[in-house]
Amino acid sequence: MFSRRHPYLFFILIFTSVTSVAIIGLSLLFIRIDSPGGGVGASQEIFREIRKTSESKKIIASLGGVAASGGYYIAAGADGIVANQGTITGSIGVIMGYSNFQELLKKIGLVPVVIKSGEYKDIGSPVREMTKKEEEILRNLANQIHRQFIKAIAEGRGIEQSKVEKFADGRIFSGEEAKKLGLVDRFGNLEDAIEWAGRMGGIKGKVSAVYPPEKKFSVLKYLVNSSLREVANRFINPRLFAKYFYSPAG
Repeated sequence: MFSRRHPYLFFILIFTSVTSVAIIGLSLLFIRIDSPGGGVGASQEIFREIRKTSESKKIIASLGGVAASGGYYIAAGADGIVANQGTITGSIGVIMGYSNFQELLKKIGLVPVVIKSGEYKDIGSPVREMTKKEEEILRNLANQIHRQFIKAIAEGRGIEQSKVEKFADGRIFSGEEAKKLGLVDRFGNLEDAIEWAGRMGGIKGKVSAVYPPEKKFSVLKYLVNSSLREVANRFINPRLFAKYFYSPAG
């Protein structure tokens, strides 16, 4: 059983916005991705585990309606990527941000008190203005994480890093444009992707996928459906964040 042979990859796929995992035969793994992305660390962990697993199994990724930023980062680790022509993908970039409550606190008469051990310990504080030096530090951090994203795509897709850099500016692509850029291998829906995976594995007859049993309460569905709440929280949660995340709200 796949969950026993690759327990860590199985766990992180199930508890993220990868919407389904299927085992086709003994040497193939199929994943369905419908996600605008998420945390940097989580995206990198899943990508790395997919790359490690691909040493012993062929992995096909199917992109749903949206598979952008961290969602595409995950897909880039697969051996093949299938998308619809209208799939929203790409968004190869990093977004950082936080809410500043300084003016609001002044109006209600609250005075924050911060004691810190280092000059930059409270970088991204929601209760004061960001300094130019702090902005430079965070911008350098975002650029560093962005380069990691570009390197992963170049590695996973076999594209020269310099070519990836030309379109890795955060823009989104349709599945049609992504195929022209080498980010997608072929067009198709979920069933087409499963069929391709089966043929890749040498299956001659009908291709059947085996899915993990679904529980009555699905944490997976809860996480997927919480995407809108996550976007909303970005406006009311003052914490500094850095993500591989596509959001038209900015």
